[in-house]
Amino acid sequence: MPGKRYLMIPGRTTKQGQQINLGKDHAEYQAIVNTLTMHPEDMKEVGIPEGGTVRIRTDFGETTFRCQQGKVPLGMIFVPYGPPTCRLMGGDTDGTGMPTSKGWEVELEPVVDLEPVADLEPVADLEPVAAEAAVPTGPGEQ
Repeated sequence: MPGKRYLMIPGRTTKQGQQINLGKDHAEYQAIVNTLTMHPEDMKEVGIPEGGTVRIRTDFGETTFRCQQGKVPLGMIFVPYGPPTCRLMGGDTDGTGMPTSKGWEVELEPVVDLEPVADLEPVADLEPVAAEAAVPTGPGEQ
């Protein structure tokens, strides 16, 4: 069954920046970059429990994330930059040196054979400030 389509906005968070001092292999950093934030109503519509696992697909690849609810607009998901988002990006940089990554339409589906991750602390700063700051505001902005 095909997944539902959402607008994905990746970005960096302050918590992610603080954790980089511990290293990208540290459990706290990995928890941040492997967590996706969705609107609670979108989670309910797709049948994803808090802490559940979702699969995201683009034309370039796919990966899974732990899902948490947060203050993002309906129809939009926010993910921090990290190894999982790199699996979703193509190689085109439009001459900037960084692959185009804002405002992708992605396919999302629940992964039903995995149990929700209940023992992880919520990643609090993956919410509106980071998501809103990442939304392009004009022509050519990415």
